[in-house]
Amino acid sequence: MKNLAVVTGTRAEFGLLQPLLEKIAADPDTNLQLVVTGMHLSPEFGMTVNEVRDAGYEIAEEIEMLLSSDTGVGTAKSVGLATIGFADALHRLRPDWLVVLGDRFEVLAAATAALLVGVPIAHIHGGERTEGAIDESIRHSVTKLAQLHFVSTSEYRKRVIQLGERPDTVFHVGAIGLDRIDHRSLASRTEIASSLGLDQSRRWCTVTYHPATTEPDAIQSRVGALIGAMRLEPEWQFVITKANADQGGRLVNRLLADFVSGVENAFLFDSLGSHRYLSCVHHSDVVLGNSSSAIIEAPQLGTPSVDVGDRQRGRVRGDSVTHCSETSEEIRAALRLAGVRKHSGKKFGNPYYVGGAAEVVFGALKTKKAIRAKPFYDLEFSI
Repeated sequence: MKNLAVVTGTRAEFGLLQPLLEKIAADPDTNLQLVVTGMHLSPEFGMTVNEVRDAGYEIAEEIEMLLSSDTGVGTAKSVGLATIGFADALHRLRPDWLVVLGDRFEVLAAATAALLVGVPIAHIHGGERTEGAIDESIRHSVTKLAQLHFVSTSEYRKRVIQLGERPDTVFHVGAIGLDRIDHRSLASRTEIASSLGLDQSRRWCTVTYHPATTEPDAIQSRVGALIGAMRLEPEWQFVITKANADQGGRLVNRLLADFVSGVENAFLFDSLGSHRYLSCVHHSDVVLGNSSSAIIEAPQLGTPSVDVGDRQRGRVRGDSVTHCSETSEEIRAALRLAGVRKHSGKKFGNPYYVGGAAEVVFGALKTKKAIRAKPFYDLEFSI
């Protein structure tokens, strides 16, 4: 029996992990140890641990860590609390592998504790560039702590190897969250409109905007530009999901809440849940904001997207993604252009799609053994 511990700290990442969680839970030779932390346990961010329970998963550990703070100091202290919590949890669970996805600060805490406790780490979505957020530094740091790597494009595989990881430990599997779209039916437009209080005869746009943590002083003005663009488009309906708990996230959410309280065509949600979110994106005319889902999931769902600002700068993107700067005028122009593309009849390509990612990840977790002293893989080059 292999014990496989999987960390989830946010609504979005839980949705991405579900194809893998289902495989681990269904296999008689593996024991799923689900560790829930971060925003999942915060009433301020929707207490989405209830979504985890509603999905039928048994939770092995709950690690409280978030301070009610919107500063870098508060985030750093939350990482400290999380590291202590993960050290205790991993000592109790003693998993054969710890699985982490992405680049959030709770993932850094989990990986740090695992390294020191002696638990090998498998990292999903390494090698990616997002130059407008400190997430990039966290992601590459976790790569150096991990022993198995599951990347979403061939370019990202090269980057992980460039960081000194052995090629035989780096697997190009595509984006694991796209397995959900392959294997699950989505709600109809009528069902989603009823669930979210939308007029299905009107166009709608799914919006997610997170703080660009490399420039916290600019958050208010940049959210103001996004709000200004939406305010000047009354014919659209905007389905807005709240920002995450990064530095500045609470400010973003306050500004968005003030906006929706004064208009009739915008709606703000703590969380839509994975199924409603994917269904809403599928039936939207456009996805707007600076979330990775606009670049990875939206093309697979046939919906064009507008990527605003620099938060996702450097990330591989397909032809369905339009980039614009953070001014109301450019956001409005890009929104209108993307809205036309939805009904062009063109099928969008997706550089993140391979298919069957969860199966490959699960197979490696079952069969691969960790090497305690991980060698650095040097590339040959001349200076």
